[in-house]
Amino acid sequence: MAKYLFKRLLHGLVSIVIVVAIVMVMIYSLLDRNLIFAQDSTYSHMANNAKVTYRYQRWEEYGYLDYVTYSDYLNQLVKQGTIDADTRSKAVALNRKQENDSEIVKEYTEKFRFFYESQGYTVERLDAVMMGGKKIANGGQQQLFAYKDIPLASRLLKYFIGLLSVDNIHKVENIAEEDRGLTFTLYDPVYGGNKFSPAIIGNGTTHKYLFYVDNKFPYVHQNLLKLNLGTSYSVNQGIDVFTTMTRSQGSYVKTPVTYPTGLVEESADDLHSATYLADSLSSSLVYADRFVDDYTNVEIVRGGKSKIGYSFTIGIISVFLSYLIGIPIGIAMARKKDKLIDKLGTIYIVFIIAVPSLAYIFLFKAIGGKMGLPTTFDMESASKLIYILPIISLALPTIGGLMKWLRRYMIDQMNSDYVKFARAGGLSENEIFIKHILKNAAIPIIHGIPSNVLFALTGAIITERVYVVPGAGNLLTEAINRYDNGVIVGVTLFYAVLSVVSIILGDILMSLVDPRISFTTKDR
Repeated sequence: MAKYLFKRLLHGLVSIVIVVAIVMVMIYSLLDRNLIFAQDSTYSHMANNAKVTYRYQRWEEYGYLDYVTYSDYLNQLVKQGTIDADTRSKAVALNRKQENDSEIVKEYTEKFRFFYESQGYTVERLDAVMMGGKKIANGGQQQLFAYKDIPLASRLLKYFIGLLSVDNIHKVENIAEEDRGLTFTLYDPVYGGNKFSPAIIGNGTTHKYLFYVDNKFPYVHQNLLKLNLGTSYSVNQGIDVFTTMTRSQGSYVKTPVTYPTGLVEESADDLHSATYLADSLSSSLVYADRFVDDYTNVEIVRGGKSKIGYSFTIGIISVFLSYLIGIPIGIAMARKKDKLIDKLGTIYIVFIIAVPSLAYIFLFKAIGGKMGLPTTFDMESASKLIYILPIISLALPTIGGLMKWLRRYMIDQMNSDYVKFARAGGLSENEIFIKHILKNAAIPIIHGIPSNVLFALTGAIITERVYVVPGAGNLLTEAINRYDNGVIVGVTLFYAVLSVVSIILGDILMSLVDPRISFTTKDR
């Protein structure tokens, strides 16, 4: 079994890499990269060379290419000690016309061109702009730059290497070496230093709190390891996909907060989320009454669940409801074949298959509204009734599927030879049904349980849109509509991992239910 699981996991990892690679090829090679500017108001109001510069900067941010300016090149030479600051200031002064450049500018622009062209980059220069057959000033946007499309292998390797980052005391540059370190405390300062609450606090780390304990599930939290699925550029600008899916939503929740200076006030600041703010002037002036260092960038505590939280809550309850209703009815349909319950069940199955999901979701939404149930999800509502219609709408197709397949599997088993032998051996119909037919027919159904549970995390696109559920189901479609490459790749990876895990867990569950199923290869 262990050997099988290892091979299954290895094949799954390879499949994940292939899926992500295919998505990257589709995004970065097959789609027009200019589409990312379709809804960019900043880009549409630009003109001349400023527009070209902005375009290449955005393409670099979105991961299409590597973009290097002449100014960056000179700064790197200064950092390496190859030239001094005075030489850099003279060399960076590009003229509006290339032929009017000074000798030192010509020397270093030629070095820049040779260095990057030798590495496969394309080098371009923005001088005066042609308009109406005449050269006009370009608003100071003289620019020499090099760019190169990022190869798929490099992009893929960089993405997977950067999936997991580890915080450490050397993450922040502006802190003196002797001040860097970790502090372990049994009494967290966030609670005034009087409550037993172990925590590990860092200085020089990106996050101030690397480990801490609070009264929220799962009670022990960490900021040491961070999962980086991909940064959003439009859906949730500057925020990682994983953070977007797991960050709480809703209105602020204020509680008494004890700041590092000792100030206590009602606030929604989550001090455990504090990260280093590079602008020390902002810290010293704006937050002087609250903070004693530059770890002043904090998140806000909100009362609602995260996107995954809402999707999983609705999804897991709908899965439970589906199995609770679908399995007994499916069994009854098989045992009472061609009787009333079988005919009624068949009508329901045909209805669910034949009618588009959007249609019956709106139908049940209208019926629910007439019954006084909330038809629009409201995060601020204290009523649990807001969950009823989304859960029912999500459970309906799963119930039909379970009824259909369980009935089919059981009827197939009833006609098997071993059932005829069992009858001939004198076993009662109930014994045959419970010990043989149901057990064998349930195996394929059981295999699907892990996938149904895990994919509750991803949400349901149509159901969440109809009921305005702030879940994860709409994230991928929104990212595709807004050409947010980071989110598309990140959500794809998330779905791929869930698929692999659900298949493995399904196999394990099958072997536990039926010991006759073995995934080991026996020697002959």
